Amino acid sequence: MDLGVEKLIGRREGQIGWMIFNNPERRNAVSLDMWRAIPDVLAAFEADPQVRVVVFTGAGERAFVSGADISQFEAERNDASAEQRYSSASAAANVAMAGLSKPSIAMIRGYCIGGGLAVALNCDMRICEEGSRFAIPAARLGLGYGFGGIKALIDLVGPSIAKEILFTARQFNAEEALRVGLVNRVTTPAELEPLVREYAAMIGANAPLTVRAAKMAAREALRDPDKRRLAEVEAAVAACFDSADFKEGRTAFMEKRPPVFRGE
Repeated sequence: MDLGVEKLIGRREGQIGWMIFNNPERRNAVSLDMWRAIPDVLAAFEADPQVRVVVFTGAGERAFVSGADISQFEAERNDASAEQRYSSASAAANVAMAGLSKPSIAMIRGYCIGGGLAVALNCDMRICEEGSRFAIPAARLGLGYGFGGIKALIDLVGPSIAKEILFTARQFNAEEALRVGLVNRVTTPAELEPLVREYAAMIGANAPLTVRAAKMAAREALRDPDKRRLAEVEAAVAACFDSADFKEGRTAFMEKRPPVFRGE
């Protein structure tokens, strides 16, 4: 199954849906057509019961995503109406990434900068290689950084580290990113993809309804208390107990064998 456009590829491989930012000559900088393709790729992964985990990554060895493709600004953001189209497309992409119900992993090589870090923050986990670099350079460009992106950063690393990232605009190396909580794991370049596949396999072997309910609850926990959709979380938890997978889990435990979950 191949989806997306030339520079934003969606591909299913077993239980993994791969979303690949495929603009390596520009360090996988994101252009308008790439933003527009993201919701369609993720909608296809959402609808495919065989996809248990979605992995976001960049093509090549130099970058995960290095931000917006500035070379396209003259064509894509050259006046107010063009800027509105671009902003609408990027906003829709971010909504799709943030709203993905299936677990997601950012597999990060090289630069993860600006909008690239925003993409990674939309994932549930971030695993990077030792040479990765992280930054939000908005303060060096005179750009205003929106509330949603700042809130996501603060939720992950706390206000003090978020301010350091935003105010200094400096690059954090992989070890610093691990220390402040930007990433979950750091590994060698050779071991990056095997480690991500190992995580994806562990998640994919677990009960999809349980993972979905846990992700939903974690998302609601970050909302303001008066905006939490707790009834939806309770319904998702109840669905786990009513599922065939719950019966399979109990049976497999008693029979001392690995369970085979079907997400139903």
